Amino acid sequence: MRKRLIDGIHEVGETVLAIYRRDFEVETKSDESPLTEADMASHHALVELLETLTPDVPILSEESGEIPYATRRSWARYWLIDPLDGTKEFIKKSGEFTLNVALIESGVPTFGVVHAPVVGEAGTTWFGQLGEGAWKQQGDEAPRAIQVRRLPDPEQAVWKVVGSRSHGAAEFEAFCSYLPANERVSMGSSLKLCLVAEGKADLYPRLAPTCEWDTAAAQAVVTAAGGQVLDVETLEPLRCNQQNSVLNPFFIVCGQRDERWETALRDSL
Repeated sequence: MRKRLIDGIHEVGETVLAIYRRDFEVETKSDESPLTEADMASHHALVELLETLTPDVPILSEESGEIPYATRRSWARYWLIDPLDGTKEFIKKSGEFTLNVALIESGVPTFGVVHAPVVGEAGTTWFGQLGEGAWKQQGDEAPRAIQVRRLPDPEQAVWKVVGSRSHGAAEFEAFCSYLPANERVSMGSSLKLCLVAEGKADLYPRLAPTCEWDTAAAQAVVTAAGGQVLDVETLEPLRCNQQNSVLNPFFIVCGQRDERWETALRDSL
């Protein structure tokens, strides 16, 4: 089923890519966020794919109609999708957008696929299964296993800290100022978490609002690769579907906990 799902997501990515390469209209949703034809095309195609593969598993999408928590709280297992994460980057044609699909079980993202149609020559996909590992696939090449890296000795190599192109710049810079020698990397969408998962970045502090569908798929990849996605206040793993709101707390993505960045986080907040 996993291969059929990933192949299906790749096909949806081709539909999104066709829209990306031509002119398209941009609407504004009630929360002032942008919406494109690609968001809805991806939403409908992903929902159809998941309903075909797992007809008994409920689905929550960013572009779904609102589903009350009174209904959602009874879901022990469900799909959580962001049909187009990084819509602003899609509109700017930076290429830094993804399709995110996560399986949530008892509040935990246990399986996730993050597909970036424009990254690499033929698109790039990251996927991970809790307890089995995480992989990166470029185009039609065979997937290769990935894992987070150990924090380097800052006297030997700078830490790589990834941040958002659009949100929380002041808070991000304040956090970085308390760290040992570090290099900042800016990127859009859930690609930031994937950089930590494959060992190309050490930390990703998210000190601005996100929703569960923005992060769940990549969180599954990070944890399957040996890393963690932690609430900055409690340093406990993020969980989904625990309350009426789908907003995440501020969080940090890391390969492992370390007193140096934990102290920097406390001092900068």
